[in-house]
Amino acid sequence: MKKLKYILLLSVAVLALGCEKFGDMNTDPTRSSDLDPASQLMFAQAYFSGDMGIQERTNYFMLIPMMQQFAGAFNMSYGALYKKTPSYMWRMMDESYPNDVLNIVDATERTRGVENKTNLNAMCRIMKAYIFARLTDMYGDIPYFEAGKGYTGIIRPKYDSQKDIYYDLLKELTEASAQLDAAKDKVANEYFYKGNIPAWKKFANSLRLRLALRLAKREPEKARAEIQAAYAAGLFTSNADICMTKHENVPNSYQDVRANGLSAAWNSKNEMGRVVSTFLNALTSTSDPRVNHLIKCYKEFNPVSPTRFLEREDITAQVKAKIGLIGGLPGRYNYEDPLSSTAITLANGTSYTPRSIDLKPQLNHNLLRNDAPFLHITYAEVELLLADATVRLGMDLGGTAQDHYYRGVEAAMQQLSLYPNGPVITAAEIENFKTANPLVAGSELRQINTQLWIALLLNGPETYSNWRRSGFPLLTPSPTGESNSQTIPRRFEYSLTEKQQNTANVEAAIQALGTDDWNRRVWWDKE
Repeated sequence: MKKLKYILLLSVAVLALGCEKFGDMNTDPTRSSDLDPASQLMFAQAYFSGDMGIQERTNYFMLIPMMQQFAGAFNMSYGALYKKTPSYMWRMMDESYPNDVLNIVDATERTRGVENKTNLNAMCRIMKAYIFARLTDMYGDIPYFEAGKGYTGIIRPKYDSQKDIYYDLLKELTEASAQLDAAKDKVANEYFYKGNIPAWKKFANSLRLRLALRLAKREPEKARAEIQAAYAAGLFTSNADICMTKHENVPNSYQDVRANGLSAAWNSKNEMGRVVSTFLNALTSTSDPRVNHLIKCYKEFNPVSPTRFLEREDITAQVKAKIGLIGGLPGRYNYEDPLSSTAITLANGTSYTPRSIDLKPQLNHNLLRNDAPFLHITYAEVELLLADATVRLGMDLGGTAQDHYYRGVEAAMQQLSLYPNGPVITAAEIENFKTANPLVAGSELRQINTQLWIALLLNGPETYSNWRRSGFPLLTPSPTGESNSQTIPRRFEYSLTEKQQNTANVEAAIQALGTDDWNRRVWWDKE
């Protein structure tokens, strides 16, 4: 794999400032003349999951604990307890627009209609749709049609309705998929598929499926038509199709996106999140074999040493034998509800009495390595979405709901092996789980989307969106005296930067929303 490069596109960033036009009057003022659009695409790909700022504030601090998967660490209490911390809600909006949005919009515009860059343009259009989908799902109405075009004089872009954005995203994915042609230009160095055109087509169509199902409650007929078209165009058919960024095993920072940004954020803290009982119980109640591979107890260094987290000794088997695996209650800190046990024997033969922090289970550290891949959209997700659409919309998508459900569960278990030294779930374990956990009439959507909640682990924004879309799993809110909401929030609030610098446009969006409150729902999130 070609190494990820951290590409500092300063000249594009300067264009974003809306400076007066200058230089050669014969130069097209709406286009950057000396940046490689393929490099801009690669920057956007790496930035999406490598940016530590967004992954830390949005994913680790807020959404993973809010979705009751892992929590307990102090910095995860913002999401776990619904502590309204504006700067964390603003981070994605403030960081994405001047970075990946700016670059992908510029690259898309500069390759549009260029004869020898039609595949590159299609890939940029798909990546642009992916980036904006994450933004609008988080905030609702956002700048879209005019976004990233500061260099054309639009320095205060208007906010577009989420409905209009979604319609255009679906259109862009449809057209870009059809535009891709293996006989045309090669884009061999991009990070997702190394220019593999059939793989990019499947990615575009599978992303279209994801977005189309978001509309199932708001516009079921539109959702049905888009899902059927995406299915006909060709979706992921195995784990070989998974769209992921293969990150590097290097230290991450807020300026370097080569390593996995979430891993870097998680491991940079002196206290790591522990499994929440909601997530642990979902695994144990169904005898899910992943519980034996995902959830671990480690002998922590004292004091904690984030740089040595892979060197911690695995003491899971002895902890399970002594007290079992005990997840933290939603909304509780690691220091609360202390656990105790008698001594165990370490690998070197010495006796050790585990501390409470050692006894509290956490995520297998192999999923949190700096070179852990970031899974953008998976075959497991595609199959589980097809299962959902089959039940919810009564569609025929090449199999029964149970067929899709089983394939999705199997793929989700198998995809764990993609992580460095990641767990391998055996075929026998998978078959035993499927036999013991068929779909039950009347509970299909709960079962399907609970499995999707598990499969989407570490992708907080998508976990959050699918929970809002489907209503599953059923999460009981966990407010305390520190909370600013008694229920799980439904969106993120707009950034102060926008309110100060794009006042009229953001105020119009807020007026349409009613109030800029995190308990308001985005357009597709219909009750």
